[in-house]
Amino acid sequence: MTSSPTSPSALLDFLRASYPSAVSPSASETDLPALSHQVFPNTSYTDSEKVEISQWLTTSSRLATPDEDEAKHAERLGSLNIHLSTRTTLLGSKPSVADIALYYRLAPAVKSWSAEERTGKHGYHHIVRFIDFVQNAPFLGLSISDDNKVDIDLNDVKFVRKPLDPKEEKERKKKEKAAAAANGETVLAVGKDKGEDTSKSSKKEQARDAAAKAEDKVKGAVTGESTQQPKKEKKEKQPKPQKQPAKETPLSPCLIDLRVGHILKAENHPNADSLYVSTIACGDAPGTDNTSEYEGQVVRTVCSGLNGLVPLGEMQGRKIVAVCNLKPVNMRGIKSAAMVLAASPRLKEGEEDNHKGPVELVTPPADAKAGERVMFEGWTGEPEGVLNPKKKVWETLQPGFTTTTGLEVGFDMGAVPQLHGDEGAQKPVGKLVTASGGNCTVKSLGNAVDLTTLSHQNPPSPSRSPSITKSNHNKFHHLHQRSQSITKSNQKPAIMPVISREIINPRFDIGGSNGGPTIKQVSIYTISIILGAIALVAILVAVVRCIKKRKAEK
Repeated sequence: MTSSPTSPSALLDFLRASYPSAVSPSASETDLPALSHQVFPNTSYTDSEKVEISQWLTTSSRLATPDEDEAKHAERLGSLNIHLSTRTTLLGSKPSVADIALYYRLAPAVKSWSAEERTGKHGYHHIVRFIDFVQNAPFLGLSISDDNKVDIDLNDVKFVRKPLDPKEEKERKKKEKAAAAANGETVLAVGKDKGEDTSKSSKKEQARDAAAKAEDKVKGAVTGESTQQPKKEKKEKQPKPQKQPAKETPLSPCLIDLRVGHILKAENHPNADSLYVSTIACGDAPGTDNTSEYEGQVVRTVCSGLNGLVPLGEMQGRKIVAVCNLKPVNMRGIKSAAMVLAASPRLKEGEEDNHKGPVELVTPPADAKAGERVMFEGWTGEPEGVLNPKKKVWETLQPGFTTTTGLEVGFDMGAVPQLHGDEGAQKPVGKLVTASGGNCTVKSLGNAVDLTTLSHQNPPSPSRSPSITKSNHNKFHHLHQRSQSITKSNQKPAIMPVISREIINPRFDIGGSNGGPTIKQVSIYTISIILGAIALVAILVAVVRCIKKRKAEK
C-alpha cells in the first residue's frame, strides 16, 4: 500500500493483487461497484445493497482525502464508528468491495493513530476492530504482507465503555421526573397567598350569584312573571352529504392482466402428481408482492395442472401467456401467484374428462419480452390490480376466449352474454396480441371461424352469429388453482358452460388441478380402517369368552 490511497487506480491494483482472476487488467474506476459480485461470487446483493456499496465507495474516498477540513473529517469518522458498532461489515454481514476499499484507504491513517486515538475515551474502537477484521479474515483472502498490516494489540484498550443498564436508566428518568415535579410544586408554593386570595374572591362571587338567582325565583313566584331568560333555539343539523358509490369499471377483457411470461425453471410438485411448479419472470418490479428473486430476475412461483398433459421438457425456458392479477392461492403447500394459459378440446355433453388432453400452451411471439402486456384487439383499458373473486370477472369473461383456423387466440364477444348490452356489441373476434403487435397462437387446436372473414369488411349478420360464434369457435376453460377444487373433486373443474352440444370445441386451461387424494379423504379412510379393526377385535373377544363359558359348563 505504497501508492496514494485516494487513487482509484491504486485501489484497483490492490484488488487485482488479491483477486487476479476477478479483476481484469482493463477494469476502471466505474467498474468498482460491479466488482463485488465477481470478487465474492457466492454472495448475492439486492438493488438497495448495490446502491449502498456505491455510496460507501464514495465515502471511503472522501475519508482518505488529505486536504479535508479537520472537523468534517472527525465527523465522518464518528459516523462511521457508530455505523460499525453493530455491524461486522459495512453491509452488516455480507462482504463487498466497499469493505476492501475502506480498509485500503483508512489503514494508513489508523496505522499512525496513537493508542488514545484508537481505543481511548474519544477513540474509534469499532473502526480499529473493522480494520483488524478485514486484514485477517480468511474468507476475504487479502494479499497483504505482515509488514504492511496495521499492528493492532487487541489487549491494549485504553477505555472500556460501560454498557447501559436498563434499570439504572429507568431510575435516572424517574429521578428527573421527580425533580421536575418538585420544581413545579415550589412554584405553586411561592404564589400560595395569591392563590388563596383568588379562591376566596371566587367563592364570594359564587355566593352572590346564588343569592341573586334565589331572589329572582321569589319575585317570579309572587308576581307570576318568569324571570328565566329564553332558551336559545337549537340549530337544525343539516344531513351529511352521502358519499357517492364508487364508479364500477365496465366489464371488459382488459380487466384481466395478461402478460408475456418466461419460464426460467419448471419441476414436478413435491406433493401433487398432476402439478408442475414453475419459476416465471413476468416483468414485475423488485419488491412486488408474491414475488422473489431467481438468477437476478424478479419471478413468480406458479403451480399449473399440466403434469401428464404437457411434457416437462416443453415447459423449460419457453415463453407463455400468464394471468397475473388473480388472487394467489396455496396449492398443496406452495403459493401460486399466477396462472398459465393453455388450450385443450372442449368436452361433449355427458362426456367425462379422462385427463389425457391434448393440451397446448398459448405461445407469444418469439421476440416478445417477459412482462410485455398482452391484450385483445378492439378492447382498450387498464387491468385491475387484483381481480375481486366475488365479482367472478375471470369466470364471466373466460367463455369468450377462442382460437381461429389460423391458430390465433382471440376473444369472441358473442360468447359472453353480459357484454351484449354494451356499446360495440357487433365487435368482431379480437386477436390476442402483444403491445408490440405480435399474435399469440396455439400449435394445432384451431378449426374455427377465420378472423379475416369476420374482420372489418364482412361482419357476421345477427341471424348467423349464434351458429358461428357458439359452434365453430375454440373455447377457453380454466383449471383454477382454488383449494376447494383440489379438496372436493378429483376432476379438473370446467366452469365454462357448454356452448355447443354437437361439436367438440377446444377450450382453454389455466394451470391448476387436483393432485391425488386429499387430507380429508385420507383421514376418512384411516378412521374407517381403525373402526373396522376395533369391531373385529370385539367380535374375537366375544367368541373367546363364549368358548370359555361353554368349557366351564361342561
